[in-house]
Amino acid sequence: MTGGEYRRRFLRHTRENVRAFLSSCLVLFAALASLAALTLPAHALDVVAVSPNESVIDLRPAIEVYRNAGRSFQVSAVPGPEGIVRRIEIDATTQQANGDWAVFALTNESDEQIDRLIVAPHFTPAGSGVLNPDLGSQRIAAITPSQGFALERQVSSEADEFLVTLDPGAIVTFVAELTAERLPDVRLWEPGTYRENVNAFTLYRGIVLGIAGLLAVFLTILFVVKGSAMFPAAAALSWSVLAYICIDFQFWEKLMPFAPGQEPLWRAGVEVAFLFTLILFLFAYLSLNRWHGYLTIVSGVVLAAVGAIGAYTLVDPVSAAGITRVSLAFTAALGLAAIISLSIQRFDRAVMLLPTWLLLIVWIWAAWMTVTGRISNDIIQPALGGSLVLIVLLIGFTVMQHGFAGGTLAQGLVSDLERRSLALAGSGDAVFDWDVIRDRIFIDSESAMLSALPVDAMNGPARNWLPVLHPDDRDRFKLTLDTIIEHRRGRMHQDFRVRDGDGHYHWLALRARPMLGTDGEVMRCVGTLKDITSAKKAEDRLLQDAMVDQLTGLPNREVFMDRLEAINTLAAHSEGISPTVFVIDIDRFKQVNDDYGLATGDTILLTIGRRLKRTLKPQDTLARLSGDQFGAILVSETSSDAVASFAEHMREAIRAPIAFAERDIVLTASIGLTGWSSDQTPPEALTEADLAMHQAKRMGGDRIEPFRPAYKAIGSNRVALETDLRRAFERHELALAFQPIVALEDETIAGFEALLRWDHPRRGKISPAEFVPLAERSGLIVQLGQFALEEAAKRLSDWHRATGDTKLFMSVNVSSRQLITQDLIADVDTVLQRYRLPASALKLEMTESLVMDNPERSAQLLDRIVERGVGLSLDDFGTGYSSLAYLMRFPFDTLKIDQSFLKHNSQPQRPVILKSIVTMAHDLGLKIVAEGVETEADVATLRQMKCEYAQSFLYAKPLNQEEARRMLVAKEPGLRRTA
Repeated sequence: MTGGEYRRRFLRHTRENVRAFLSSCLVLFAALASLAALTLPAHALDVVAVSPNESVIDLRPAIEVYRNAGRSFQVSAVPGPEGIVRRIEIDATTQQANGDWAVFALTNESDEQIDRLIVAPHFTPAGSGVLNPDLGSQRIAAITPSQGFALERQVSSEADEFLVTLDPGAIVTFVAELTAERLPDVRLWEPGTYRENVNAFTLYRGIVLGIAGLLAVFLTILFVVKGSAMFPAAAALSWSVLAYICIDFQFWEKLMPFAPGQEPLWRAGVEVAFLFTLILFLFAYLSLNRWHGYLTIVSGVVLAAVGAIGAYTLVDPVSAAGITRVSLAFTAALGLAAIISLSIQRFDRAVMLLPTWLLLIVWIWAAWMTVTGRISNDIIQPALGGSLVLIVLLIGFTVMQHGFAGGTLAQGLVSDLERRSLALAGSGDAVFDWDVIRDRIFIDSESAMLSALPVDAMNGPARNWLPVLHPDDRDRFKLTLDTIIEHRRGRMHQDFRVRDGDGHYHWLALRARPMLGTDGEVMRCVGTLKDITSAKKAEDRLLQDAMVDQLTGLPNREVFMDRLEAINTLAAHSEGISPTVFVIDIDRFKQVNDDYGLATGDTILLTIGRRLKRTLKPQDTLARLSGDQFGAILVSETSSDAVASFAEHMREAIRAPIAFAERDIVLTASIGLTGWSSDQTPPEALTEADLAMHQAKRMGGDRIEPFRPAYKAIGSNRVALETDLRRAFERHELALAFQPIVALEDETIAGFEALLRWDHPRRGKISPAEFVPLAERSGLIVQLGQFALEEAAKRLSDWHRATGDTKLFMSVNVSSRQLITQDLIADVDTVLQRYRLPASALKLEMTESLVMDNPERSAQLLDRIVERGVGLSLDDFGTGYSSLAYLMRFPFDTLKIDQSFLKHNSQPQRPVILKSIVTMAHDLGLKIVAEGVETEADVATLRQMKCEYAQSFLYAKPLNQEEARRMLVAKEPGLRRTA
């Protein structure tokens, strides 16, 4: 082999070995690259395309965040246009770096260079959280691109801003060094658009800050002028809101730049201040310490707790802010409950604050929606700040309305001489002076009028009065004082009861007036106190007079039975007491009323009562049991002869002529009497005397008849009938008949009168004229009236539903027993509610004599019935025992004319009287129901008199419930054809 061939072969082998070595190196490098790709973090795969037409892009969806990656971070960049993947390695530039990094990529697909701002706000309320809120901080320390130099940070106190320039067709990966755990908002802005947006909100924020500042200054000035506690509280609230707005709008940072990490401390601090001043304002404005001392303690504890939260802000501002936000919601809810409660009690301050407090609750709800991320637009943050200033502005207006009144009394203490002169101006006996500012009441302890009262305990705060006041008077007393303070005018005229040291209550009359200071607020309330216990006792005696017959002045039936019970009990335990019971009934007294008139009848009854009273001794009792019936209990005489002589003396006293109109009226009486025995009850004794009286009636009257056992046989039918009546309720033998009340204008049914009917299983139908008086005497009339009222209301409700006519009314008769008890009111309320009837659909009918048995009590009861809207009808007008003048005393709306005024007889004055009654009723605003219409001529006459209604057999007889229902549903005209 030649040297040249050897050299050529050596070079060939060398080239082959080099190629093999390079191939092996390439394979090894590829394996190492693959291994490195598996071990290094993945690059951001989503590239955000940027075009010149887009002014703002949200980068959050395209950002990948790497947590706890250390201070040195490596990442693979997004492949460039040539497909080459580069690796980026970045070291942290600040000490605040926490090892968190954010990676994103941008590309410019246009043919021109694009400049954009990457903006990450320091604080964003949307999604900041409630319990562990994000209170703001620097978000990004630096941003490094995959090519070129690190981005230039722009000067801004509100956000991290970096200017980026993208060349045409460039694809750049950016690595951001994070300094906070959260990155709530990152956007890519066109620089001009971003500046315009910032400037627009700057103008709005300036306006809001100006309003908040002026409001805080004005309320502070108002606090200096006025001395009420609510003014400094309102001023403090306005300053706390101003501080909150300054922090939220980044205005405070411009005045006093924050040190790194101090922004959460300031934000938490102003939130705690807002909560503290809001609670303080609510407490001071509503004067919660005036009547409840424990509320002062509770409020003090709450404010101390809020102060502790403020101190905790220095340790952990994030947790303190979370507690404050939850506490603010609870404060708003409890404040609303207190305001509503006081508004129901007509506390003016609470009523005025209610709308503003509702707006505050709406603001808290909107803030909750924001911090939980349900609302996340750019407008919500400035909107919340502006609306909070609006709420405080409304609070300021509410408070300032107290500043537009003037007065003449200077604030401060007054001398004793001045105090006494003011008391003379109010007139009275004891001085009452309430220093409203200091909440101190002064009572003149030297007044003999109040010597028995605990004056020392009453001197002091107004709430000291509550323990000594009667429980029924406490709320009224508090409301009176609160009303005077709120209205700042008027006089106090208040009667209330105060307990003395022995536990007895004294009635005091407070007569005072408020005194306004130079600021228009009530500074003092000065007047007098007077002991009116004697006057109140006199009023009580007048109320007791309701148990006395108003015509004769004698006790009524209830008092008579009570005294009979007492004497009966005394006779059972004492020897020598043997009472005798008398029942005296005037014979043919109704004829006297018919011949001489009702006024004359009243005078005669008064004369007879006085004559009988003179026959008795002080230990005896005389009472008026009913219209012309008297009862007597004789205790002063026990022997048979003396009792007989006394009875004869009474009969002669009644028989004595009564001079009237130049003539004498001679009356007689039927007198029944019975002695006392140990085995009888007072009602039985009265029944025996009543049986004897009726026997005297049957024997012609003008007799004295002692009770004999045989009379019970005569009255056995009545006793049996009474027993059957008691069982009639259980056996459902009672029913109602309904007689139509017709409107004369068109002869349609306007209503019905409910009439009781008793269908006895053996005796058949029993007339009401027989069993109603029996029910009156036996005490069953109340149960009978309840049955009639219940059944009538039930049927009327059915007919309302069947016809749809809710104007259809029902008249129900009322007995005397029902009228003197409180049960009637409760019964009426029950049936109206149970059957859902309009009150105007029910009318209660009562006779003139029934009302006049006890006119004072009747007037009170009828007024209460009319207050409920229930109608009142006066039945059988002109036939009772009262005078026509009494008609104006009672609130009747309907007058039923007795049928005797329509009957044609020999007395020509009847039509004149009828016309006078109708005219008088119309003048008094009453409607007329005419009973006993018999002919077409009567109908024409009544129409001419403009009488509204008629009720008689000419139109229809009493109907059962089914017949009445068919008539109503059919609505047939011409009701007289059915008679």
